[in-house]
Amino acid sequence: MERHYGWVIVAVGALMGCIGMGSMFSLAVFLDPIAIGTGWSRAGISASMTVAFLAMGAGAFGWGWVSDRHGPRIVGIAGGLLLGTGLVLASRATSLLAFQLAYGLFLGAAVGAFFAPMMATASAWFDRQRALAISLVSAGLGMAPVTVAPFAQWLLSGHDWRTAQLVIGLVAWAVLLPAALLLRRPPAMALAASATAVPASEGFTARQALGSQQFVVLAATFFACCLAHAGPIFHVVSYATVCGASAMAAVSIYSLQGLAGLGGRLLLGVLADRHGAKPVLIGGLLLQALAIGAFLPARSLGEFYAVAAVFGLAYGGVMPLYAVLARDYFGPRIMGTVFGAATMVSCLGMAAGPAVGGWIFDRFGSYAGMYLGSLVIGLGAVAIAFTFPPLPRMRPERLKPA
Repeated sequence: MERHYGWVIVAVGALMGCIGMGSMFSLAVFLDPIAIGTGWSRAGISASMTVAFLAMGAGAFGWGWVSDRHGPRIVGIAGGLLLGTGLVLASRATSLLAFQLAYGLFLGAAVGAFFAPMMATASAWFDRQRALAISLVSAGLGMAPVTVAPFAQWLLSGHDWRTAQLVIGLVAWAVLLPAALLLRRPPAMALAASATAVPASEGFTARQALGSQQFVVLAATFFACCLAHAGPIFHVVSYATVCGASAMAAVSIYSLQGLAGLGGRLLLGVLADRHGAKPVLIGGLLLQALAIGAFLPARSLGEFYAVAAVFGLAYGGVMPLYAVLARDYFGPRIMGTVFGAATMVSCLGMAAGPAVGGWIFDRFGSYAGMYLGSLVIGLGAVAIAFTFPPLPRMRPERLKPA
């Protein structure tokens, strides 16, 4: 029974990621209704996402540390409480600043509790099929655009934005808090946590890990990867419209990217179990960079669909592999702290990418500079990934200084 409970952890982690990330990204659905209903600027409302990404990064690190020491259940409960509270408070906000703080800080911190800690917990339950398990948790994030966003749109068809956001917050509480009670450490980790001391030969400290070359390369690759794809993900609808696509067609391109990302998570997860995470990550990063460059000559709807499918498969597929590599390098005992720290670094790239892409378009009237810059950064991520040290489990004395 214990051997199969890991799949329950995977299901709960995927559910939490889907509701958490879906609630955060549903801001795109709420953007126009909020702007019309309040008179707040779209730029000001959109800035809530930047705040959310920064809070998500900090939260991933902090919640990962808490999960390592106190287990995932308390982290899941706290994330569920924060998510519902943020949506409820945002729905009652009477000023733009209050909305930015409620939506950005609360939802970002909540998603930070669902991302790195849940992947770390799932990885600790599996010795075989570990990459697949982590990819399935990550697949919950890929389901967000086709679950919470349509639900939000359905609510808006009959209610104002405040009521719709309030309902989503209440649903988040009702679903996530009971689900969090199912979270638990694997038996081996629970025994280790109850021990008075962990022998030095069985692992190394978080401080040693965060100062190692392995972590620096992991975090740098993760950052460059996210910086490369963040702009093209968020601006693809606008770019396709500029290139002559209708608004509906442009949205369908964005949706196809998300669906392809879901398939990419599963495909690259299976390949990583068979061939190792490092070579699959390098291949995925190269494919991502080439797909970013392929957006530039795309003009017809068919060309956009083809490029979007490849791009979505690549960026969706590589995301869980960073958690797999963190587990391979540093083991399960400090996995939450280490992967949370790497996620915090990557969120800086996610926060910067859309803003830089928007600035480039405002300054030059074209997205060409954004795609060219993202292509170069994407190839840089490939180069950094080649510097990963060998993957066998490292003891403290074998960690390389940064």
